[in-house]
Amino acid sequence: MSKKESTFISMALSLLVITLLSGFALGFVNDLTIEPKAKAKLEHKINAIKLVLPEFDNNPVEAQKLVKSEFAKDSIEIYPAYKNNVFVGAAVIGSSEKGFSGLVKIMVGFKPDGTIQNIVVLEQKETPGLGTKIKDESFLQQFRDKNPSTFNLEVKKDGGEVDALTGATISSRAFTESAQLAFDEFLKNLDAISSSKQ
Repeated sequence: MSKKESTFISMALSLLVITLLSGFALGFVNDLTIEPKAKAKLEHKINAIKLVLPEFDNNPVEAQKLVKSEFAKDSIEIYPAYKNNVFVGAAVIGSSEKGFSGLVKIMVGFKPDGTIQNIVVLEQKETPGLGTKIKDESFLQQFRDKNPSTFNLEVKKDGGEVDALTGATISSRAFTESAQLAFDEFLKNLDAISSSKQ
């Protein structure tokens, strides 16, 4: 009886030691990778800003505005851009949790009049070969040079002007909802971002 008890105790102690060592090792590795991950994420965001905005000479990341929205879990990020101290546009991050596989997050670049310059998909976990086509040029091009004040950002099935992806209407709806959220926040904050010269 005492042999079984001591075996159980030694196994439990061994498991405890292994668990503690594993936890400390994982924590240490996580601490080592936090800074490189943050740097890579910032680099990705800077590249996206360059892709969606007209030419600028300020640092939009330093000029970033965070605004609350009842339609988004996190604060909406707005990156105003200036050239020779003149407002040339803003990059706004819009998101929707209504994608087929959850979150769809995009960055939309707006010209000063609200016309879309370009859009980049930042995050998505949609179905490969279907919903992932929201990143394809053939889908994105229908938004460029369109002003959401006159161009209905809903898919055609819902009465809008956007051609949904075949077999991926849910992903298309999440994308257009994200773009509409970005446009709404751009309009709400336009006076503040266009007047604060950098």
